Amino acid sequence: MNIDGPIIVIEDDLEDQFLIEETFKNLPYNNEVLFFDDGIKAMEYLGTTDSRPLLILSDINMPKMNGFEIRNSVQNHEQESVKCIPYLFFTTGANHELVMDAYSNSIQGFFKKPASFDDFKRTIQTIVDYWRECISPAEFL
Repeated sequence: MNIDGPIIVIEDDLEDQFLIEETFKNLPYNNEVLFFDDGIKAMEYLGTTDSRPLLILSDINMPKMNGFEIRNSVQNHEQESVKCIPYLFFTTGANHELVMDAYSNSIQGFFKKPASFDDFKRTIQTIVDYWRECISPAEFL
C-alpha cells in the first residue's frame, strides 16, 4: 500500500467536497487529497499519473458516470496498479440493494456520510488508518 499516495475523492457535491477537505485538514495525514467532480476526470487522471493513490473515496449518485460505472472502469483498467487501488463508497444514501450491489462488484467498503463533523472525522480517520495498515497486491507489482 502506498501510504503516502494521494487520496482520490470522486464527489460532485461542492458542500461535501468542502466538508471532506476540512476533515482532512483536521487529521494527521500528509497525503494529498485530489478531488474530481466526475468519474471521467478521475479516470483521465488515473490513466496518466505515475502516482499510486492510497485509496479512492467515491460517491455513488453522480452525473456522467455513477460510482458503480467508475468502479467498473477502474476494475477493467489495463494497468494493474490502478486495479489494486482500494475503492470505497462514501455516500449519503444506503439501502440493502445498494450495499449488496456494491459488495457484489468488489467494493472494498461502503460508508454512509455521517451528519456531525465529529462522526465524519472519525469515519474518515477509520478508513484511512485501516488502508494505511493494509497490504495490497500493488505492493508486489
